Amino acid sequence: MTTSRKLAHWTGHLLATSALFAASTAWSQEVVKIGYSGPLSGGAAQYGKNTLDGMKFAADELNASGFQVDGKKVKFEIVALDDKYNPSETAINFQRLVQEHKTPVVMCPHSGGSFAIQTTNEQMKVLLLSYTSVPQVTSRGNKLTLRIPPEFTTYVQPFLKHAMTKYGKNLAIASADHDYAKAWIAVFKPAWEAAGGKVVAENPMSYNRSTDFYSGVSKALASKPDVLFIGGASEPTGLVAKQARELGFKGGFVIIDQAKMDQMKPIVGGYGPLEGSIGVLPMVDDSSATAKAFTERWLKAHPGRDPSSEISLNYTAVHATALAMKLAGTTTDAAAIRAHLDKAMKALPDAVNPNDLDGVDDKGGSLANTRVAVIEGGKVREIKLRELAK
Repeated sequence: MTTSRKLAHWTGHLLATSALFAASTAWSQEVVKIGYSGPLSGGAAQYGKNTLDGMKFAADELNASGFQVDGKKVKFEIVALDDKYNPSETAINFQRLVQEHKTPVVMCPHSGGSFAIQTTNEQMKVLLLSYTSVPQVTSRGNKLTLRIPPEFTTYVQPFLKHAMTKYGKNLAIASADHDYAKAWIAVFKPAWEAAGGKVVAENPMSYNRSTDFYSGVSKALASKPDVLFIGGASEPTGLVAKQARELGFKGGFVIIDQAKMDQMKPIVGGYGPLEGSIGVLPMVDDSSATAKAFTERWLKAHPGRDPSSEISLNYTAVHATALAMKLAGTTTDAAAIRAHLDKAMKALPDAVNPNDLDGVDDKGGSLANTRVAVIEGGKVREIKLRELAK
């Protein structure tokens, strides 16, 4: 046999051996698909991408660690479908994810879509990870749901107290018009009035289908409010705040927790135009050691892109779900996985829990000592909810 023929023979042998090894490795490893249905196009696309990328970041870490369940190596794969923030699309996507991809877990980052999934997820024996702080997601009694962020109702009294004390009692509502914003309005409006305030205008807008809010903002400002209640996805919320300032509004903003001030910052031109705002604390401004370590790790993998709370909370949710699978000894039994989520959340290493979630209640809602932020002097000031509640 000539040298060239020997080399070809040896190369072929190596390729065949490598293929056999790769196949045996694949056979010894279980692939667990976690579904995602959320907005990846339209006005809320960046919001959806943030939640999805947080999930993927966790899956990459778990896969690199050689994660095992019941003695078998597990590889996590995130399967994502765009629902354009439309609950009817979410319902279709959910069926596809379960039937075509065999996902035992599906995540949805909006309340309307979560409600749509809850109509069938128990019958289909699929765990829903719901990234929404609407209390009804867990109060309905669905036994296969994890609500990832704490309830938004914890923000209401501190937010209104700060805004009313600093700026005045006249409130104009100029938030988004989707289900989540409506849930916020349904709680915040009567609370504002019960505290002695007056709602002088109520003009929700379609944040997800528009980029020009001058008409809607002008209508709200015509009532001469002291405070504007705004919020939806971060980018359109930033545009609403920017256009309000350009139209001469000098008051404060109450920003619902879906919008993130750090993502609004480049749209409005810094934190200065958000002076007096109150909203959730940006991850990059969180002073805790766990948050700083997570931010550093994220930035190494995604240079120049600050992590939002959507990223960090959904990252933690995937880690908690994986650990619940390990504790339950199964990747497919949704009821068993759900039953171990509280224990898993409490056992998470600090490194994968930058928001300090400290458990899951009996209804499926996550628990945390939430921190918020106000903008003062063009800078973020971190405040614990208990401080504002005094």
